[in-house]
Amino acid sequence: MTDAPRPVAVYTDVDDTDPTPGIRLLEEHGFEVRVLGTRDPERIIAGAQDATVLMPGYAAISREVIEALPNLRLISLMSMGFDYVDIDAATERGIWVTNVPGAATEEVATHALAILLSAVRQLDFYTGSANPERWNDRAPAAPPRLSETTLGIIGLGRIGRELVRLAGPLFGSIVGYDPMLPDTPEVRAELERLGVRRAELDEVRGAADVLSLHLPLTPQTERMVDAEFLAAMPAGSVLVNVSRGALVDHAALAASLDAGHLSGAALDVLEQEPPAADHPVLGRDDVVLTPHIAYFSARTEIEYVRIQAQNAVTLLETGAPESPVNRPA
Repeated sequence: MTDAPRPVAVYTDVDDTDPTPGIRLLEEHGFEVRVLGTRDPERIIAGAQDATVLMPGYAAISREVIEALPNLRLISLMSMGFDYVDIDAATERGIWVTNVPGAATEEVATHALAILLSAVRQLDFYTGSANPERWNDRAPAAPPRLSETTLGIIGLGRIGRELVRLAGPLFGSIVGYDPMLPDTPEVRAELERLGVRRAELDEVRGAADVLSLHLPLTPQTERMVDAEFLAAMPAGSVLVNVSRGALVDHAALAASLDAGHLSGAALDVLEQEPPAADHPVLGRDDVVLTPHIAYFSARTEIEYVRIQAQNAVTLLETGAPESPVNRPA
């Protein structure tokens, strides 16, 4: 009697991530594991023809890739966002797509607060002026007192609510918007306990001295923060984005900063990473920019890899993964 073939899990790109714990977990549960080390769609198609599970890092998984992999049952992502996968194509072909919800909630909220405070206190400017030649330099406008400012949160999911919890004692008031969050007694009680007042988008945008984005990238949210959106924010306000770079029109953001309407921005994500050398927000004293690192910690370095692999294991054992973002046909 011939043994049944083992299911195949294929990592596309791993970049600076060590997949060893994930590989070990998969192999312990009967998978054959392959690491392609590429984002190239043709190489992914060629190297994953027999794959049951595809394990992308940042490789875009298009309809073309999905339709070329006949045995695929799961695309297991190592991120919270899933905008780089054609979800519709996967769903139509009966393929699950999973992400890693909650793996970096604390880290991303903490990072948002850190770069937010850096922007409000104008640390890029003042660390640059901490030398004998510029010692008495002052930024164009004095920073506000935090307890007299309003924090606006667009997106009250796990990370948005964790930022509210962390930042609540620092701000005078917090106002939030989330069209997807249900309006139930339980939700209302939690928001009241956290100290956030729920309002419509226009009110949150118009009231927030500091506005932090916590949204997925969808056709509806892509470049939602454009010139018109920024003009409706209060003069002297600060924009924070640790979610998806393409939520923001960065040329419009730079123009708003140049005009002095916004006083600063704090960004961990851009629409293209790494950015081109002439990207409009690079090298500015009024922009705190970090290289898509908000999620990173000693804990998440392990958890992202583990959860990605665990979704494959759970699919094999139960017929459904643990953290799906779709419901396949």
